[in-house]
Amino acid sequence: MKVILTEKITKLGNIGDTVDVKTGFARNYLLPLGKAMRWSRENVALFEAKKAELQARQDAARKSAESNVDAVKNAKLYMIRQAGDTGQLYGSVSTRDVARMLRDVANVAIESAQVMLGAPIKSVGVFDTQIALHPDVIVPVKIYVAQSQDEIDALVAGKVLTFGTKKVDADESAEKDAAPADGEKPVEQPVAEKPTDATPENAEEK
Repeated sequence: MKVILTEKITKLGNIGDTVDVKTGFARNYLLPLGKAMRWSRENVALFEAKKAELQARQDAARKSAESNVDAVKNAKLYMIRQAGDTGQLYGSVSTRDVARMLRDVANVAIESAQVMLGAPIKSVGVFDTQIALHPDVIVPVKIYVAQSQDEIDALVAGKVLTFGTKKVDADESAEKDAAPADGEKPVEQPVAEKPTDATPENAEEK
């Protein structure tokens, strides 16, 4: 679908640009939120008439975003999730989860589309991402994901969490039990003696 952007959209275009987008993206996001209008000759003329007003609104939105930079940058994004022995989460952390947490801890209105996470988080650890408060105001943040507050504290302190050590220890212990101790000769298994010509039967023949 061809639309006219009424504000700057990250990775899409600037205010006043005519772009082709997927119909669902236009109908579910751009058009309802007033970020674009359907392209038509009438709407092109309408945009030109309202261009100064739209630009002023864009400038105000950028200033508002800039005022929230510190709140987002200092937000403690600590997420406690259940995980398996290898550190893989039972589920994942999505852009929606990050946006919800930012609204709770930073009191900043953030939509999931503003969280530049890429793929959902599926393991314990520390993850770098960015929050697009405005197309011209991008804030880097860190997301800490762990199974407990103690693990969160360890990650914040820069420690690396390890997983699956119990299985490794058990395997090593089994190998040690099977191997001879230092300085100890391996036990030799008795070898069956081969029959010789000096058997009782041969002796009688001689």
